[in-house]
Amino acid sequence: MANNSGDNGFILVGFPGLPEKFHPLASVTMFLVYIVALTANGTVIILIALRHQLHKPMYLIIANLALSDLIYDTITLPKIIAMYWFGDGRISFSVCMFQLFSVHNLSSFDSFILMLMAVDRYVAICKPLRYSSIITNRLSAFLCGLLLLVASICGIIGVSLTSQLAFCKFNVRNCFCHNSVVLPLTCLDSHSTTRVVFILAMVVLLIPLTFITFSYLVIIWTISSSKGNWQKAFYTCSTHLLIIGMYYGPRLFVYVCDQLRWILNPDLHILLLCLYTFVPHLFSPIIYCLRTQEIKNTLKNIFERRSSSFPHFFGPLYLRLRATYMGD
Repeated sequence: MANNSGDNGFILVGFPGLPEKFHPLASVTMFLVYIVALTANGTVIILIALRHQLHKPMYLIIANLALSDLIYDTITLPKIIAMYWFGDGRISFSVCMFQLFSVHNLSSFDSFILMLMAVDRYVAICKPLRYSSIITNRLSAFLCGLLLLVASICGIIGVSLTSQLAFCKFNVRNCFCHNSVVLPLTCLDSHSTTRVVFILAMVVLLIPLTFITFSYLVIIWTISSSKGNWQKAFYTCSTHLLIIGMYYGPRLFVYVCDQLRWILNPDLHILLLCLYTFVPHLFSPIIYCLRTQEIKNTLKNIFERRSSSFPHFFGPLYLRLRATYMGD
């Protein structure tokens, strides 16, 4: 029977070909990925929010990326972890649609933020004398808000079209609700909806990727002809391009396979989706932020103050304990 009211909801299958004996390993792996990503992104957000010296355009953009990744992981990972731990993959229709909206909204926002970071690096490296006058905190905050609004509109369009369909199948062969796995569950032909969703995906992927590619080509050309400290700039750009490659490469490959009707192994499809989703969330705060000198200096100062406070606390405590138990 068709159901688009969500009375029975859906069932998350996760990796359909994964033997049951490996379910604890899958859940522990996802749990560790979630905890590490949560800690790394949370640390970046807290440092940037509390340290006045980090209130700069680049770090403001990075904080938006970290917050987006943290929310994305919190909305998707706990449910699939619970499914593997407790064996209950049931998810209501409304929660599935909320996941679907959040996934497409935050994925689009990440793509826009990566584009904004590439533009920021372009101005910083190619026009260093004008950087402070072109890129300001106010402009960065405005652009982040504007891009979040555009990403939200894309997410609303996708979830509005999907939620109006009737569904005859309810096993979501994935770790979370995503248009590519939810639309095949409909009763009728969803070709038009699939086409609209694909066009939106290409817009939010290819337009930022074009800006990113152009920016880094100009950056590489500039630093290769520079006689200054080009090694450091090239190293920074190469690490940024690593995250960009992990984000865009597998994602575009999966979309192309879906459109060309190339049938991927279901487990491989889900693995690729998890790789281009959660791996960048895991490494982007380390590559983009924790390896920058200002962040490292801030963390070093915090740890040095904490370590120096330990003797002041434990010294008197040790003397009191010794006096009590040793009779001093």
